[in-house]
Amino acid sequence: MTRPAPALVLVLVAAAMLAPVARADYAVLRSGARLHVTGYELSGDRVRLAVTGGTVEIAASELIDVEPEDQFPAPPPVNADFGVRYANLIRASAQKHGVDEKLIAGVIGAESNFDPKAVSRKRALGLMQLLPETAARYAVANVFEPAQNIEAGTRYLKDLLARYKGNLTLALAAYNAGPETVDRYGGVPPFPETLNYIRNITAKLAQNANNSPTKSMARNAD
Repeated sequence: MTRPAPALVLVLVAAAMLAPVARADYAVLRSGARLHVTGYELSGDRVRLAVTGGTVEIAASELIDVEPEDQFPAPPPVNADFGVRYANLIRASAQKHGVDEKLIAGVIGAESNFDPKAVSRKRALGLMQLLPETAARYAVANVFEPAQNIEAGTRYLKDLLARYKGNLTLALAAYNAGPETVDRYGGVPPFPETLNYIRNITAKLAQNANNSPTKSMARNAD
């Protein structure tokens, strides 16, 4: 009978102790799937995971890790509208690289909630959550400086859109989960985090498009 690794048992015990006050986390399975979970219970060689709508029970040997979900609080209220605060920097990078400025703003909102000092558990940094290797690739001297971070993040978005021939869904999936993961799965990986990430950004883009002056004038003309 396979027993869960001691380190994993400690993770599950600690998670169970924190469950009443902890935010939702991700259970990483041996199959590569990641489940959004709100609670855990270890019983012998089985693990019961609390998910939206019920529970899922799996063998403890199938659970590799439990990862906390990255959530960034709103930055200090120096300016109530952070989209406006960084609008000039976003617009400059958008025009320079031919990337939709609303897409850039959507990625910043999803990645860091417009917090220029955000640091994730995966070491992603700043407004557009650049990994150190990505920042180095685009010659970023100060990853926490908004102009440099937005410039590099926009270039990365542009390169991903080119890599996937303008397919926005795949480019966003690659920005969130990494292009290697997208290529390995042959498309969008089945991670709830990535699926929600794509859904949230594209929904906001669609909403902005519907609320644009051109759309409004077309509706009024009808």
